[in-house]
Amino acid sequence: MVSVSALATPAAQPRFRMGLQLYTVRDPMAKDALGTLKQIAALGYRNLETYGFEPDTLKYYGMPAAEFRKVLDGLGLTTTSGHYDLHAYLNKPAEAMTAYIERCILGAQALGQKYITWAWLDPQSRGLDSFKLVAQRLNLIGAQAAKAGLKVAYHNHDFEFIPHDGQIGYDIILRETDPVLVKLQMDIYWVAHSSARSPHELFELQPGRFVMWHVKDMDAQKRYAELGNGSIDFPRIMQDAQLAGLEEYFVEQGANFTVSPMQSIEASARYVRKYLE
Repeated sequence: MVSVSALATPAAQPRFRMGLQLYTVRDPMAKDALGTLKQIAALGYRNLETYGFEPDTLKYYGMPAAEFRKVLDGLGLTTTSGHYDLHAYLNKPAEAMTAYIERCILGAQALGQKYITWAWLDPQSRGLDSFKLVAQRLNLIGAQAAKAGLKVAYHNHDFEFIPHDGQIGYDIILRETDPVLVKLQMDIYWVAHSSARSPHELFELQPGRFVMWHVKDMDAQKRYAELGNGSIDFPRIMQDAQLAGLEEYFVEQGANFTVSPMQSIEASARYVRKYLE
């Protein structure tokens, strides 16, 4: 007789590690970084995206990069991407940006990150000429990072999709950056919020290039919401993971928490386990 246990099959492993952009819990991190990271790990998150970096001292959250790495290792956490303040160097000489990138490379290598991600543009830097300069700089630092075995990625918001004389900034980024050196981190909320094209249509334009996603939902007032509390069909979008080239996704919600940041990431984690794994 064959036992029931012999017939049991192991549970399928998730295709992707559940990720979290730490900006979501910036207030808890500022109060108690270690305690917050322990709670994050207990909720089932395994991969983190950092924000905030002290280039002069190579510190994250007040900790030297090597020390922060030990904390993550001890909790079974990794970090494969970081949001770095590249926008602050856009209108400075290229040499200033490449010097900053050198520090980012050292920090990223210490943490074991794969991507240095450009995450923002100041309001005065959102015209067509600025997007062309962004593309030039992305190619420059993409080549610089590649020499160190790293990659550069660009993260979108809504302003990339605002028309300027019939053109949008995101198309300039897509067209004028080298897809080998510069990857894309799609914020799916902002695409749903502001783009005339769906995530699927954007994936079809440049398959394999959208290696990271930010996932948060959109409520009836088009505000941020926890996963499952809005209108975005993430299970459908996840069907395009291979087309997009998805390697990692990060839960990210910068505001409009139903109760608190920690309760929000708990609610989103439940949604991920039910619908996205």
